[in-house]
Amino acid sequence: MTDMNPGFFGRIGIAFGVFFGVLGNAAFAGRVQRLREAPEAPDFTTEAPKPAAAPVQPAPAPAPAPSVLKEASPVAALQLLGLLQRDARFIDFVEEDIANYSDADIGAAARLVHDGCRAVLREHFTIKPVRTEAEGSRVTLQEGFDAAAVRLTGNVVGKPPFSGNVSHRGWKVEDTRLPKLAPSHDASIVAPAEVEL
Repeated sequence: MTDMNPGFFGRIGIAFGVFFGVLGNAAFAGRVQRLREAPEAPDFTTEAPKPAAAPVQPAPAPAPAPSVLKEASPVAALQLLGLLQRDARFIDFVEEDIANYSDADIGAAARLVHDGCRAVLREHFTIKPVRTEAEGSRVTLQEGFDAAAVRLTGNVVGKPPFSGNVSHRGWKVEDTRLPKLAPSHDASIVAPAEVEL
């Protein structure tokens, strides 16, 4: 059975797997989006739900996704993966069997990978928080709020306005600066083999 509460490094692997899966596979991205928007989807970010004092009408179902999905080109995802490997040794870290390493060794390696990943993101993307309020701040979401930018968690019932606490500010990419590729470049080679002479 799949562990429903994976550890920190397990969650890192899952997060990057989903991230690159969404970038490189439109069908997978659609399934992830439907899972996130489904009103009956389990919310693993909170404790067991508390019973409601009185029955309340559920929130209306989100609008159906368009029937035609745009297929994403995998080249940009492969290019980003190559940059993360080049500057952070990301693939080396994820593909390494870490079962026999101590937590201290893993932590030291994770710090290097983190620094490299952060450098790649800052060089090639402008990333800003979706919400400007500090995490833990109380906010009210009025009717018509952007459901793609704000995901409601917890006991979501009724209609807006919704009041709650910001548990994560979210991230949005405002600018992308990936290098241009020569027509002959094979983006699937994210890290060439090295032969020392």
